[in-house]
Amino acid sequence: MAAPISRQDSDSTFTSKPHTGTTLSQEREGGPCSIMVNTGMQLISFTCAVTGWIMAIAVTTLPQWKVSAFIASNILTSEVKWEGIWMNCVYQTTGHMQCKTYDSMLALPPDIQAARALMCVAIFMGWLSCTVSCCGMKCTTCAGDDRRAKAGIALSGGVLFIVTGLCVLVPVSWIANTVIQDFYNPAVPTMHKRELGQAIYLGWASAVLLMISGAVLSFTCPHTEESVGYRRGGYMGRSFANTPAMAPEPPKPIVNNYSLPMKEYV
Repeated sequence: MAAPISRQDSDSTFTSKPHTGTTLSQEREGGPCSIMVNTGMQLISFTCAVTGWIMAIAVTTLPQWKVSAFIASNILTSEVKWEGIWMNCVYQTTGHMQCKTYDSMLALPPDIQAARALMCVAIFMGWLSCTVSCCGMKCTTCAGDDRRAKAGIALSGGVLFIVTGLCVLVPVSWIANTVIQDFYNPAVPTMHKRELGQAIYLGWASAVLLMISGAVLSFTCPHTEESVGYRRGGYMGRSFANTPAMAPEPPKPIVNNYSLPMKEYV
């Protein structure tokens, strides 16, 4: 009688790896933890960008772009003059405040005219950035399952936020430069000298917040090569049409415990 055939060695070659529960898309993006972190970063950056946009709206409406400079004894401290891009106000220590809009836009200095135009553009660009970014975020259902489209939309929203921050930074820095030059210019009368108001500092903070949030939102979108294989409706594997066919391997004989080839017995 032939010795019993042991299939322990042969069965060990057919053992499969346990299923980890992650899909191919999750493996390409770094796993479920990486997807959650990426989505969280998008939400945080979008929230900060919206906050910066609201701050830009407040900067546009505030009149504290230029404030009175108390550098001489002949200036009354009982009232403070505020000058904005839309109006000028006089605030008294008694709590009363009187504001008056500018009579003519063409009579304004160039920095005020440019600030009006750029701040209005910044408000519109901020609204457009919020709309585009909402469509490109991973937590929304816009664009369906097309990851390439969502990545492009998110990148566009981040770039628009950066442009919005630049539109806020330019007029604020321009007016701040004008105020500083007039303050140290001896030809300017003392009563006409101004200092930087609260709106200038708030505008700088808004511009920095918008640009940083836009940059983070742009970098959190998936790379193009990660989403090449993804299309609407599922995953499409790469084509093997041009791959040369490989010859199948010959079957290996099953060996027993005595390292002898298995023979057939009748």
